[in-house]
Amino acid sequence: MKLRNILAALVAGVSLFASCVEEADHYLDVVKVSSSYVALDMGESSQTIDMTTTDSWTITDVPDWLTVSPLSGSAGSQKVTFSAKKTLDGRNCEIKVNCGGKVQFINVMQGLATISKATCAEVNSGIEGKSYLVTGVVTRIANTSYGNFYINDGTDELYIYGTVDSKGNYNWGAFDDIQVGDEVTVQGPLAIYNGTYELKDALWIKTTKSLLKIDSIDPEDATIPTKGGDLTVTLSNKGNGLSVEVPESAASWLSIKSVDGDVVTFHATENVAGPRVVTIVFKTADKKYSAETTLTQLGAAGSLELPMTVEQAIAAAPSLGNTPVYVKGIVSKLVSSKDKSNNYVDGFNSDYGNGSFWISADGVYNNDKTLDFEAYQVNWIGGAKWTDGCPQIEVGAEVIIYGPLTTYNGTSETQGKGAAYIYSINGVTSSENGVGTPNAPFNVAGAIASAKAGFSGQAYVKGIVSDVLYTFSADYGTGTFWISDDGTSSVTENKKSTTDPSHDFEVYSCYYLGNKPWAAGNDQIAAGDEVVIFGNLTLYNGIAETASKKAYIYSHNGKTE
Repeated sequence: MKLRNILAALVAGVSLFASCVEEADHYLDVVKVSSSYVALDMGESSQTIDMTTTDSWTITDVPDWLTVSPLSGSAGSQKVTFSAKKTLDGRNCEIKVNCGGKVQFINVMQGLATISKATCAEVNSGIEGKSYLVTGVVTRIANTSYGNFYINDGTDELYIYGTVDSKGNYNWGAFDDIQVGDEVTVQGPLAIYNGTYELKDALWIKTTKSLLKIDSIDPEDATIPTKGGDLTVTLSNKGNGLSVEVPESAASWLSIKSVDGDVVTFHATENVAGPRVVTIVFKTADKKYSAETTLTQLGAAGSLELPMTVEQAIAAAPSLGNTPVYVKGIVSKLVSSKDKSNNYVDGFNSDYGNGSFWISADGVYNNDKTLDFEAYQVNWIGGAKWTDGCPQIEVGAEVIIYGPLTTYNGTSETQGKGAAYIYSINGVTSSENGVGTPNAPFNVAGAIASAKAGFSGQAYVKGIVSDVLYTFSADYGTGTFWISDDGTSSVTENKKSTTDPSHDFEVYSCYYLGNKPWAAGNDQIAAGDEVVIFGNLTLYNGIAETASKKAYIYSHNGKTE
């Protein structure tokens, strides 16, 4: 006789678990057991039964918390021992004894499989490892792949870290389309991770759909323009009354203009700073049901025309949500990551196609989270994956990053895994003609493109001297000359201009090697020389050039000093 339903009977009759009762009638012809169920105490305990078989046998379907010894044997009589460590909750399982093509089931229970019903507050001060049954209203959904979300029952907010079905699978689509505002019941063990109390891989029990839902939003993308204006939310409310408030964090710029039945109109003032985001929670008057939406107002800063500064990005990161913005700064430090060969790589890593580095306003790494912003796991220019052969990012490069921001452990950064990317390096949006860094200097075409894009920062430019206007002088310590990519010249006869500004770049009034004034005895510049220039770029009367006395020869025919 197979007692597959013995667990139900055991729950109904707790007294049956006081000891292991012999069941001489409960066995197959090929395998006889002294008991088809084993009851263990909640503390560390073990129980042994007698088993006789007519053939070789194996035991299967043993869970991790249970130890069975031995797990296999030959025909004859033997003892089988079941052991388990101490547990905070009751648990049970059904194992199989496979013998002669037949299966004998043995039910094992440690303690009573009961779950403590608790409030969110009680769970947040509960015992790690103990299982709890809890019901609350969904306030935020963090992840639908594993079912990570937050609930609140009025006592506190609780994080559900993973939600599973009765088979232990992550199956978000089967949980009655859980939405913010729905009431959900789950049960699972309490885990504590970095101080956060969470039910880990909680079993979904039921979902009670909210009686309050958002029907429509005007404008549809819930975005208010920079200049300010109105936004209307229409709700479907089958509950008792409607309650809505503007969070204190947004009260300075957002207000409720009107409430007409279940239609709420908000008004936002003009935004002269970066983009701003607020989550509005609508509730029935009895606070039982809720719905929420996120409103975004575009900012004067954060656009391509006016990228956020590092300081603005740090201030805005905690509240922007998934709104992508442009952030401008100077690379101050590269972050190392392991490649698949376990070697450390600074900056971009071809095994993952992204890279991490810090930026600041002046290119100095301050080790200060109020001054340093992390470009975290950003993709390469244009959002492409970085591959070997692309220039590596370098300290000193001016970058514009585009993507959503976040805050992690107090650090303001881009959202990872390629959610953001480099829009430009030193003013250019392609690395075809270099990016202006020491190991990937601009060629002349790249320097001209950078200057025409409005870049006025410092960059490295490589070219061949094509014409010399003023040789280096000991009186001034500077020199002025033209370079091109191939050494040819389109410079006018007086050598003060060019007939082809897309071909010639002017190195104007620059210093010598080491950023020092030229002195008698130093090598003189001449047509045909290969040079790398470092300094500020500018555009003067349509001609790309270095800013006067703000550049120097970094290398001259390979010589750097």
